Amino acid sequence: MKDLKTYLSLLIFVLIFQACAQKQTGQTDQKPREIWTVEKANKWYEQWGWLRGADFIPSTAINQLEMWQKETFDAATIDRELGFAEGIGMNSMRVYLHHAAWQQDREGFKERVKTYLDIADKHHISTLFVLFDDCWNPTYKTGTQPAPKPGIHNSGWVRDPGDLYHQDPKLVDTLEVYVKDILTSFKDDKRIVLWDLYNEPGNSGYGNKSMDLLKKVFEWGRTVDPSQPLSVGVWKRDLKELSDYQIQNSDVTTYHNYGDPKDHQFWIDTLRSVSKRPLICTEYMARTRNSLFSNIMPLLKKENIGAYNWGLVAGKTNTKYAWDTPLPNGDEPKVWFHDIFNPDGTPYKKDEIDLIKSLTGK
Repeated sequence: MKDLKTYLSLLIFVLIFQACAQKQTGQTDQKPREIWTVEKANKWYEQWGWLRGADFIPSTAINQLEMWQKETFDAATIDRELGFAEGIGMNSMRVYLHHAAWQQDREGFKERVKTYLDIADKHHISTLFVLFDDCWNPTYKTGTQPAPKPGIHNSGWVRDPGDLYHQDPKLVDTLEVYVKDILTSFKDDKRIVLWDLYNEPGNSGYGNKSMDLLKKVFEWGRTVDPSQPLSVGVWKRDLKELSDYQIQNSDVTTYHNYGDPKDHQFWIDTLRSVSKRPLICTEYMARTRNSLFSNIMPLLKKENIGAYNWGLVAGKTNTKYAWDTPLPNGDEPKVWFHDIFNPDGTPYKKDEIDLIKSLTGK
């Protein structure tokens, strides 16, 4: 009898320990939920009104790691620059995370995310977080980040997880814990609009190699089942298998378009022909491609589509320079590709600011 009591005590201890460990890491035995119904998605969208904002990184950060690491997390700049956004009537920002910053300092990373959310909320700005990304530099390293290369668009931006996912089979375990930890920690935060699980899967020549992680991140997200919807934006129609999977598995339909009004309208009509869910454009506005505030933002408002342009304040990312038109001497581009403000808050174009404020009612 004594041995039985000892065994039962040990068993209870082990079960409690496992439950605590699962809670901390986001690991559970819960089965992934189903995709939201169209009715639930549309009801969810109604509560937000017209979402309008930008893809945001403070001007003092070259990439996601510099934004989120303890040594370079710049709350003062974030506060000031989100104030610029509030001043022109923007009410939401799309913000990239990175698993390496979380892995380096898990609890500190989450505290900084909370700090960001507090600052954004003070400015009446909601947040759309991005977890993974297939764009720009294939490798990354925590610690001090490189200086910007003069005149080169996003010279220091890093993928997540990038090439390492295809080289280290064990990385997937870390990524699962990361996704589940972040989603579990913020699953009921009403300041978060939605979770953009994976930016532009298949970019950088990966193609369908990204399908494995795409499927996994949807599964992990549905297992946690946050109160916010899950989505992965369609960005290239040629990647049909990936695009179809993204549309079929996203609670709300998100997409990127840097084309002119005719092309953008075609995308809207095409997506609405295959999805009755709310539409949110999570990237647009490239001036040299005739994707402008003057001809796209009114279209998105008329169509009741969430509108997030790339770039708020010109800074270390160098996104005022075009993707395919580098200026290695660092000269000012004749036309800014992205971004709205200079670091001191003066606008690139006052007429754009006036237009944005007229559309937002500011």
